[in-house]
Amino acid sequence: MPGVAASIGRIAAAGRRWLVAGSALAVVFAWLTPANAQLNILITKPAARPVPIAIVPFGGQGSAPPAFDISAVVTADLRSSGRFAPLPLADMVSRPTQPNQVNFQSWRLLKTDYLVIGTLTEDSPDRFTAVFELFDVLRGEQSLGFRLQASRADLRVTAHKISDMIFEKITGIPGVFSTQIAYVSEERRADNTKRYRLIVSDADGENARVIADSPQPLMSPAWSPDARRLAYVSFEGQQSAVYVQTLRTGTRERVSGRPGVNGSPSFSPDGRMLALTLSHDNGNLDVYTLDLATQQLKQLTTDDAIDTEASWSPDGRMVYFLSDRAGGPQIYRVSVNGGRPERVTYEGVYNARPRLSPDGKTVAVVYGQNNTYRIGAVDTANGNLRILTGGRLDESPSFAPNGAQIIYATRENGKGVLASVSTDGLIQTQIAAVAGDVREPVWGPFPRP
Repeated sequence: MPGVAASIGRIAAAGRRWLVAGSALAVVFAWLTPANAQLNILITKPAARPVPIAIVPFGGQGSAPPAFDISAVVTADLRSSGRFAPLPLADMVSRPTQPNQVNFQSWRLLKTDYLVIGTLTEDSPDRFTAVFELFDVLRGEQSLGFRLQASRADLRVTAHKISDMIFEKITGIPGVFSTQIAYVSEERRADNTKRYRLIVSDADGENARVIADSPQPLMSPAWSPDARRLAYVSFEGQQSAVYVQTLRTGTRERVSGRPGVNGSPSFSPDGRMLALTLSHDNGNLDVYTLDLATQQLKQLTTDDAIDTEASWSPDGRMVYFLSDRAGGPQIYRVSVNGGRPERVTYEGVYNARPRLSPDGKTVAVVYGQNNTYRIGAVDTANGNLRILTGGRLDESPSFAPNGAQIIYATRENGKGVLASVSTDGLIQTQIAAVAGDVREPVWGPFPRP
């Protein structure tokens, strides 16, 4: 089991690396700069019976092809979930774009359960209308139909929204294809120096943008509940500091640069406060809450142990955190009003990096045993633990906003990659980057209007 580092200048990160050493130079922010490390999703363990579905290429205006291939995005989205098996284009005996062109018997012969058809028309140089319909092939009836309008720049987002609606209609689970993820990429250059980037991308890894770029470590990204801001730790001025950055504008604010450690930020459910780890008071690592409007601090833990990696309960009443107060890393929770912390995990000698599910019933943890670290799910009511992954170095779990998936970091062939697992452990994917090691993923919330 990794030991607890004694140095105050090290920051909690990545489960096993509780504290990361280093000083920083300047951080160069490159808002809206495309990232050179796109992500590729590979299904490593699909559902036992993926739903057979055909997504027919959308029609355009007349004989002209559509301005954007919505069907390709929808196909990739549904396939990447591991719950669907899209029919290959080469196997489609027809390509209807209108309901009156659909022959249900021919699709039944292809053993498809569902059929998606649609059109994309250009209303003006920058305005489009997408129409799609979902059919239940076995019943021979329409299940869903929508008309969506979008600008040219939003066509990919529109495709993700269509995927979300189809996914929810068939599975009963809200889709998360139109959400975003954030992660840190580390790249070693030819001169043996390192470069760290904080990247935001669509959930499928596309449309990646560099939020922060630095020769020194960036870590602990955390989404605001409205998906408009990111909190993270950077090292500027030879000192760790917590920043909050508005994604639309790229503007940022240093919200905590106190002496010692400033680490592990986590937004409250209402977005008004951060929970974070500080050591400025007496050199000991404790969990605090910070009111972003008033800068008022409230200390939640006072034990001599290391307390860090705070995460809010969805109702905002409790803060879960990591502590070694019982002799080894375990998960505790404490009221935001203060009081005596309550231990949550008892199984095993190592449980770290707590992250709450959207319904608050489950906390994802990094479970360590015999130098192996895997993602586990702990029932917050009774403490029962389920191991979800089978890697040796799995870390940094983060729930999807629908609560059905967990994204996490792992190692593959000596390289940091991202992966996801369904909360029942039955569906697994690996998300590989073209370049660099990737780590510390966080899944963003559902977008708000």
